[in-house]
Amino acid sequence: MTARPAAGPLELVAERLRRDAEAEAGRIRAAARAQAEAILARARRDGAAAVAAAEASAAAAAAPQTTAKLRRAREAAGAAVLAAQRDACDELRARIHAAVAALPDQPGYDQLGQRIARLAGLAAGPDARLSPEPGGGFVARSPGVIVDCSLGRLADLALAELGGRVRDLWTP
Repeated sequence: MTARPAAGPLELVAERLRRDAEAEAGRIRAAARAQAEAILARARRDGAAAVAAAEASAAAAAAPQTTAKLRRAREAAGAAVLAAQRDACDELRARIHAAVAALPDQPGYDQLGQRIARLAGLAAGPDARLSPEPGGGFVARSPGVIVDCSLGRLADLALAELGGRVRDLWTP
């Protein structure tokens, strides 16, 4: 059995950043889940109240009017739930971007920035020109190729990678 070499400073910093990011992501997910649940509960209450009110008034109306009012109430309830879900996604995205925007001020960001720059340069090719981005990260450009590794773009890509799993925030 061979001994594993000790981790270098960059690996230690990267591991710390990864652990900190995972912890912050967990806090963000928990807060977003709680907010999404509250928004959805309110939307469901509002939707149920709208349906109940429509059903009560529809009972006194003629059959064609009843059908139209119920349809509109169901549409309104569905729209309220979709709006609440959209608000929860927007809130999650804003929190992720806020957390990522704080990274350049964190210890060890210089090493992370160097790694991002190196990877962006490799992806853009041997003639790549690197430009630091104001919010952190880099953009690498070479003839016919642009590799955007700005922190905001990387956050958006990570959120997109979650895909349908974001729905878990509001699914019981």
